[in-house]
Amino acid sequence: MPRRSVDIAFTRQKVAVFLDGCFWHSGPDHATSPKANADWWRTKLDRNMTRDRETTEYLSALGWVVLRFWEHEVPDAVAKRVRDVVANRRQAVAR
Repeated sequence: MPRRSVDIAFTRQKVAVFLDGCFWHSGPDHATSPKANADWWRTKLDRNMTRDRETTEYLSALGWVVLRFWEHEVPDAVAKRVRDVVANRRQAVAR
């Protein structure tokens, strides 16, 4: 698999966090499609979505929990979800 970047990684707990932009990752609520060079952009954005799925599947197969959030989600809710998952993984490792 080609090299991929995780936005935030908790390596000991194996939690990967991605903060995806609606345009670049074709968010279901706010995605747009440029009219200029429409075919090129559709191909590019489709590749981005495919890469996101592949990355999630790859990391999950290695035992990572993958959390994906959209750029417009409430930051406090995102932080709480991340904190809860990391804490649960930390407790599971300690057992």
